[in-house]
Amino acid sequence: MIRLGTRGSPLALAQAAIVAEALRRRGVAVDTIPIRTEGDRRLDARLAALGGKGLFVRELEEALLDDAIDAAVHSLKDLPAELPAGLCLAAYPEREDPRDVLVTPGGLTLDELPEGAVVGTGSPRRRALLLSLRPDLAVEPIRGNVDTRLRKLDGGSWDGLILAAAGLSRLGLTPAQARWLEPEVFVPAVGQGVLAIEARRRDDRVLGLLAPLDHAPTRICAVAERAYLVRLGASCYTPTAAHATLGGASLRLRAMVASEDGKRILRGESTGAPDDAEAVGRALAELLLGQGAASLVPLAPAGRGPSRGER
Repeated sequence: MIRLGTRGSPLALAQAAIVAEALRRRGVAVDTIPIRTEGDRRLDARLAALGGKGLFVRELEEALLDDAIDAAVHSLKDLPAELPAGLCLAAYPEREDPRDVLVTPGGLTLDELPEGAVVGTGSPRRRALLLSLRPDLAVEPIRGNVDTRLRKLDGGSWDGLILAAAGLSRLGLTPAQARWLEPEVFVPAVGQGVLAIEARRRDDRVLGLLAPLDHAPTRICAVAERAYLVRLGASCYTPTAAHATLGGASLRLRAMVASEDGKRILRGESTGAPDDAEAVGRALAELLLGQGAASLVPLAPAGRGPSRGER
């Protein structure tokens, strides 16, 4: 038996169901336990004002440390760069589509949006990228569940929304008028499309049950992206991004750091062997730091040692 903790939002429950089903196929009994986080309770406030996306995981991690649950399912992009002592990311199931999606009532592309169009997003990264590509747009902050956002779009609250392709897919809500944004330009968030299963570092029973769910290529990419985030010293609401891909025996990482208004943006790329994923991530962070990333947004660069919290 595994007690699987999750947020109670429709998307979080759908993600937990993916993990639960994978465990049950292997003969593991699962009890899914929804836990309401501070981020869920305060949907009327901006994430940056509340302290960032860590608000979506704090209660889950406390439940793990208190032995109230055995494992927690997260969207990796919601996890802060550093994990609490005693916890680790035990498994990364295979990554979903990491791209962002533009949804408009008429199925317009980003270039086709009329001048001054209002686009909703709760992400500083998406806001900065939007304004760097279309400085004429009015970008408004949004919160709430995916289905709520789509209903408000239909009601005329915005001309468009930027959402994660993975979330739409997992909920079965991908609209016909969705337009995918290419990750080479609209770089995804660190860990976007990846589920992370967090557990206690010394809980060998649970770690053994979760191990078969780990997808090695996804783990390699996730490790590179999070090593970049740690070395850069970015917070959960810094306009930064990193996206890793594997091609044969080569790991490729693209990243960007931008000012909040999108007027200044730094982009970079690093490649290396899959076994050197952490080094690839740190090298790219150091490249952007050397180009003046800390002059664009507040950063607290970490040391050059291995990132914490990886099993």
